[in-house]
Amino acid sequence: MEKIICQGCGAYIQTEEEEKPGYAPKSALDKEIVICKRCFRLKHYNEVQDVSLTDDDFLKMISEIRNTNALIVQVVDIFDFNGSFISSLQRLTGNNPILLVGNKVDLLPKSTNKNKLKQWLQRSAKEEGLPVKDVMLVSAEKGIGFEELEGAIDEYRDGRDVYIVGSTNVGKSTLINKLINRTSGISDAITTSYFPGTTLGFIDIPLDDHTSLFDTPGVINRKQMAHYLSDEDLKVITPTKEIKPRVFQLNEQQTLFFGGLARFDFHKGGRKSFVCYFANQLNIHRTKLENAENLYWRHIGEMLSPPGEQSTDMLPPLEKKTMKITEGKTDIVFPGLGWITIPEGDVTVTVYSPKGVTISVRPSLI
Repeated sequence: MEKIICQGCGAYIQTEEEEKPGYAPKSALDKEIVICKRCFRLKHYNEVQDVSLTDDDFLKMISEIRNTNALIVQVVDIFDFNGSFISSLQRLTGNNPILLVGNKVDLLPKSTNKNKLKQWLQRSAKEEGLPVKDVMLVSAEKGIGFEELEGAIDEYRDGRDVYIVGSTNVGKSTLINKLINRTSGISDAITTSYFPGTTLGFIDIPLDDHTSLFDTPGVINRKQMAHYLSDEDLKVITPTKEIKPRVFQLNEQQTLFFGGLARFDFHKGGRKSFVCYFANQLNIHRTKLENAENLYWRHIGEMLSPPGEQSTDMLPPLEKKTMKITEGKTDIVFPGLGWITIPEGDVTVTVYSPKGVTISVRPSLI
């Protein structure tokens, strides 16, 4: 039988094993556009079913790019650079040139310095061992920055194929849908979703008679907060509109909880204003440092949520790191959640995040 590819996720269609990728009932094969049951449920009911592919399966598929001569476009989530950056990309993609695209720029406060953001993304990629040709800022959801992105892709691909890569949940398929829609007028060419892991194979989109743009499977990156949360909790921490800064005047020995997913203890520095940039719907709770530990264990999953009941068992224990900030206005970044801007002056703080989700520091973007 001729192999049929699911037009939603790129998996080969099969009709025998319902729990495996690409399953579709035999009746679906008569349709002009064939999609698997998983993509059908996603498209019509926004319901995501788990698949039996491992992290190694995803990485093996991506490493096929190494043998091509192409432009690689890596999409990262501006709110979760550490969690969404594929640190092994240079090894996986060989000597192909790489364009870095920061997605979700529409969710940043309007006062964000975009040039500083680009410089930070480029510097962070280099520190991870990945020199990139250029950095573009876009919103796949709103279509912001796409003229510049299309121009950069055209320039750097130089007549070659293009592979779009990224970790799960960075908006990669949404970005490709927008690119296709702008050039062809076709809507929702690729299945998109709120949730990780919806693209299961390379999806080939012709650019011209000789070259193609390929959507690739999302690489599962265990540094992402998203992998420890239920679908409901993921909605709470994922910004859906421009983030509104929340300002907290803290005295020494006070604590902020970000739901029950992260914690910020202020030890020294006098009374200070700390500006918090997190999803507007995420609850931030202030308390005295002396009460913080007791409050956390009494209210985790309730007043301090997310995590909700479903996520509490999945979430690794919080690890702490004490730091002294002396170098001017600074952002402390909680990957997958947001960041706190620390004012100028000597400040000592302790920050907590789930084990494996590494907190970072950068010069303030605002």
